[in-house]
Amino acid sequence: MASLPATIEDTVDLLATQDYVLGRDLATVVFLALKLGKPLFLEGEAGVGKTQIAKALAGALGRDLIRLQCFEGLDASSAIYEWNFSAQMIAIRTAEAAGQVDRSGLQSELFSEDYLIRRPLLEALSPHPEGPPVLLIDEIDRTDEPFEAFLLEALSDFQITIPELGVIRAETPPIVILTSNRTREVHDALKRRCLYHWVEFPSVERELEILRTHLPDVSETLSQQVVAFVHQLRQEDVFKKPGVAETIDWAKCLIALDAVALTPEVVAGTLGALLKYQDDIARMSGSEVTRLVTEMRAQLALAS
Repeated sequence: MASLPATIEDTVDLLATQDYVLGRDLATVVFLALKLGKPLFLEGEAGVGKTQIAKALAGALGRDLIRLQCFEGLDASSAIYEWNFSAQMIAIRTAEAAGQVDRSGLQSELFSEDYLIRRPLLEALSPHPEGPPVLLIDEIDRTDEPFEAFLLEALSDFQITIPELGVIRAETPPIVILTSNRTREVHDALKRRCLYHWVEFPSVERELEILRTHLPDVSETLSQQVVAFVHQLRQEDVFKKPGVAETIDWAKCLIALDAVALTPEVVAGTLGALLKYQDDIARMSGSEVTRLVTEMRAQLALAS
């Protein structure tokens, strides 16, 4: 298990061990969240690397990653725990067959930790031999306000209440990262308990560094063209802008096709790696692809 970073530079180096490239502004807020033991709230467009930060931190620190994937209708009980009803029923039938009559004793046994199924939040507050885990509460904007209200207790005091067992409090708080794609506004009361950062799409230079880190065998010419084209595409009127993950996936497709440079034909045949909606693909097909490739080449020629 690695120790927490002592400086912002150490934070950059720590995440680099997991091939996660980040700028100083994001590294600063990650460092402060670790140093102060506060939850980190990351908001931004889908595909900018919010979720990957939690995965990289868990891997770099040697901690367990516990992920709570949020969705509409998620409630506190399914996020905290469930009772193993089938095992409880078997225990009841076994007790009846054995002639056990101590109902209070049986009830106490049935609602003990032996029959408790730990869901992500309860698991994150439990002791872990590797140290406090990384708790990823992913896409919190997909839930509703009642679940947000429940999280206030969990993130304020790092404790939850199970009626049959009482209050369960973390001996050492987990590292908590919440992400949001901003499909709706998250309540201020929840944000106030966190350090906040808006994660932008990376700059051209940063995205080039990311691409080189993940795909070191890609030629410099193709890397520059890929990143320049993706940045142009993000300026277009598309429903879903391609994220960093799409940039890497597209480069992998181009490698598989043995492409050495971008042409309108190559781009048109691989747009599905960048754009995930048919309307976007149709809008960017044909003459639009040719225009973007031409503008990309002109932009790179001016920069050289």
